[in-house]
Amino acid sequence: MGKVVEMVFEERSLDELFPECRRDVAGILEDALAGKELNLEEGLILAEVDGPDLQALVKVADELRRRAVGDTITYVVNRNINFTNICIVGCTFCGFSRTPKAPDAYSLSLDQVVAKAVEAKRHGATEVCIQGGLPKDLDGYFYRDILRAIKAELPEMHTHAFSPMEIAYGVEKTGLPRQGYLEMLKEAGLNSLPGTAAEVLDDEIRQRLSPKKLRVQQWVEIVKMAHRLGIPTTSTLMYGHIERPEHWVKHILLLREIQKETGGFTEFVPLAFIYEKTRLYQAGRARAGSTFREDLLVHALARLLLNGYIPNIQVSWVKLGFEVALACLQAGANDFSGTLMEENISKSAGATFGEYVSPDDFRAMIRTIGRVPAERTTTYTLRQSFPADDGEEVSVLSRPRETMAASHIPYTGNRY
Repeated sequence: MGKVVEMVFEERSLDELFPECRRDVAGILEDALAGKELNLEEGLILAEVDGPDLQALVKVADELRRRAVGDTITYVVNRNINFTNICIVGCTFCGFSRTPKAPDAYSLSLDQVVAKAVEAKRHGATEVCIQGGLPKDLDGYFYRDILRAIKAELPEMHTHAFSPMEIAYGVEKTGLPRQGYLEMLKEAGLNSLPGTAAEVLDDEIRQRLSPKKLRVQQWVEIVKMAHRLGIPTTSTLMYGHIERPEHWVKHILLLREIQKETGGFTEFVPLAFIYEKTRLYQAGRARAGSTFREDLLVHALARLLLNGYIPNIQVSWVKLGFEVALACLQAGANDFSGTLMEENISKSAGATFGEYVSPDDFRAMIRTIGRVPAERTTTYTLRQSFPADDGEEVSVLSRPRETMAASHIPYTGNRY
């Protein structure tokens, strides 16, 4: 990957690169720099670029990032709490779910969930991200009870909880109308919703990935309703499996249309497929994850297609690893995600990049690419900026991985 990094990020200006680009690509990139909203056809052209065209795309994305959000790279101090790994859905791309009788199946009690949130607060967390499997016997009010329990103990903690799939399951289990169910969760303390369970917003692809999962229309309706009720959400895309570049473009443009209508997305997060321990890959039905070129393409393409609508493009260091994440932060992205403290989903599928990154480590890595670190809230209010070097280690990329992670839980799968 080293030579590819050097090629893409070599010090060449756009004035030098544009004459080497295909004429149509150069024209599209110039339009993007001029603030034009790119269409499907233009997105499809950009999604296939390589060589000088890719170099130019990355530089344009980085320039649009600078214009939109400046040179700050943000992160949030948070903790993932995956309250159960028991699930009936059976997604082929998931290495996280277990049957109830599996030896490593678990379900946390309300007290255990609260204890994890309290521990996160002691370590400076401002957010807990709460998601889990879908057990057959789930009480549909359990999600409400989790929120109530956390807020009773930590009223100031931001609860970023429950994917659209979990919302759909809660509606099914309680029999409540969708709006009433979301209103109940908001009243109980739900602050924002993860825009996961999106995978690829194409029903043909979704049928091949997970026939039991909610359809595109359901995902869109739940997200739009959350936005109308004042519940912001993230947005995601899983790439590097059976999808094609055209699916990236159509997915991102659908998110753009939702954002035009609701304004409720706080960020867009490309999620590279972690393949090693998934049934999808082991059955020979998916490629072995994304290439470095694809990682750059998806992040840069998102910056151009979402320009003016979703200002924050996040890298997932858990999926990408630190070196590729830093490269994508020079290809249009501006957010380094969260500290996580524990992460049970990606590691189930074979990810190897740990489950915790300290704020000191984030700041050190951000400085290696000449950018300014800042801690943010879940909804992108800056809490503290660190423009001057405050003495953090800068050799974080070469440290043994085990020193970057809490050791009490091994790193475990995709459950997007």
